[in-house]
Amino acid sequence: QVQLVESGGRLVQPGDSLKLSCASSGRNSYAMGWFRQAPGKERKFVAAISYSGGNTYYADPMKGRFTISRDNAKNTLYLQMNSLKLEDTAVYYCAASSRGVATTEVLYDYWGQGTQVTVSS
Repeated sequence: QVQLVESGGRLVQPGDSLKLSCASSGRNSYAMGWFRQAPGKERKFVAAISYSGGNTYYADPMKGRFTISRDNAKNTLYLQMNSLKLEDTAVYYCAASSRGVATTEVLYDYWGQGTQVTVSS
């Protein structure tokens, strides 16, 4: 069993940067991912990373702006978000997958409760 707790979400302005964290408790040898859900929309894939950190994947809108990383010694996953846009406003979720790196949420076994990121001028 893995418990995931996201943090770092807050109100920011367009163009700002923000770093989200996801702390995991329990044994975590899983691939990890970030998803987000904007108001009134379905949850969507943002980025994923293998357990070793050697493989990363990004949704197209995030490429070049977001960076996923992890520190396994600290059992923590990160999402560095730069050049934030209004459309990045969403609840951001971290998730753990026992099936390897995945871009679809059905392949993830454990989920956090989410952290709100609001981009507004």
